[in-house]
Amino acid sequence: MTTRFDAVIIGTGQSGPSLAARLANAGRKVAIVERKRFGGTCVNTGCIPTKTLVASAYAAHLARHAADYGVMIDRPIKVDMKRVKARKDTVADTASRAVEKWLKGTANLSVFEGHARFESPFTVRVNGEVLEAKQIFINVGARALVPPMQGLDQIDYLTNSTMMEIDFLPEHLIIVGGSYIGLEFGQMYRRFGAQVTIVEKGPRVIAREDEDVSQGVLDILRNEGVQVEAGAECMAVEKRDGKTVVRLDCADGSREVTGSHLLLAVGRVPNTDDLGLAQAGVQTDARGYITVDDQLRTNVPGIWAIGDCNGRGAFTHTSYNDYEIVADNLLNGEHRSVNDRLTTYGLFIDPPLGRAGLTETEIRKSGYKALVGKRPMTRVGRAVEKGETQGFMKIAVDAESKQILGAAILGVGGDEAIHCILDVMYTKAPYTVLQRSVNIHPTVAELIPTILGELKPMA
Repeated sequence: MTTRFDAVIIGTGQSGPSLAARLANAGRKVAIVERKRFGGTCVNTGCIPTKTLVASAYAAHLARHAADYGVMIDRPIKVDMKRVKARKDTVADTASRAVEKWLKGTANLSVFEGHARFESPFTVRVNGEVLEAKQIFINVGARALVPPMQGLDQIDYLTNSTMMEIDFLPEHLIIVGGSYIGLEFGQMYRRFGAQVTIVEKGPRVIAREDEDVSQGVLDILRNEGVQVEAGAECMAVEKRDGKTVVRLDCADGSREVTGSHLLLAVGRVPNTDDLGLAQAGVQTDARGYITVDDQLRTNVPGIWAIGDCNGRGAFTHTSYNDYEIVADNLLNGEHRSVNDRLTTYGLFIDPPLGRAGLTETEIRKSGYKALVGKRPMTRVGRAVEKGETQGFMKIAVDAESKQILGAAILGVGGDEAIHCILDVMYTKAPYTVLQRSVNIHPTVAELIPTILGELKPMA
């Protein structure tokens, strides 16, 4: 049986539901398909549950340091991992059910639960039923990459998804991968009470960042007892005496780490390998990401790819922006482009990192005559008052145009304060507009104008 729609959306991650609802509210007959849990990665195994765990870990950390604030707790601090997981489950399940209820209650929108596969450029099959539409939107997200590591097939390992099912404290958690997922899990499980070792193949953690940012993050983690082993270029794993052993170097008898559990956090791969894309003629790149233009159209007219599966963002906020671009272009006759957005993201360790625009490395390569200002969090009143003085603030500007090129705030409130800078970057206004603003005291953001008044040529 074939059912015709104006639009079919495959996947209920960040961009899919909003697009479905907007098209349906515009009078289109829309179908949306979900094969697992409503809400995609962010709601179920990503942003929402992990930041809920981060909050529990922060509470444990603060309780242990209560005496630093003059608050005396007479008994040892204990973490009940079953209650931690139950709290996380409640938050994530509530969000997932809200997405499902919203979609199923939207007029002109039909919800199909099952796996969708293309049969042609205009049709997909779900549970034996064929859905036909002139417009199809692929929003299938991504999953954890499992690397080709020697011995990995002989042991049990965890990914960011299966970590969500953990309701106990690992004795010693080994994390392979020193980027955002690995660092966040590393700090939170150290704060829960586990021994943690992070193993990174490259020479330093979060290598995409400037060296001072990378070193600042490393200092934060090591100050809490997280062990970090970098330069592990020839990793292999094995089971030995009931433990998991990760060998780190090529040479025999070299470095190794022994732990109770292994978490893989080495990247993501798009969920595009079982969609029947070849049947529709949709092209992908060498890594499996769907190839799109600046308006998120695939090579096949009438098919778009939005969210993580197109390789153009890999963040919840970029996925949502994908929806906005597509919807405005289709319904409002706009000409919005993915090229218009600025790079911005956060690393949600504590204290967090907020990033916007270019790194110093990228600025040097681009040839800008840049000015830069930097201030340690030890000289930010709000950080001192809270007793959280790790990190720094850094802003770079173009000396000729006076526009802000990039910024990093590693420190308390950095994930929020960065937006003061980002918003000015979007206006393309000179940095002097922000420099002359009067911000509230005492806040982290009040020091942004101060930094902009102390700019020096980038070394």
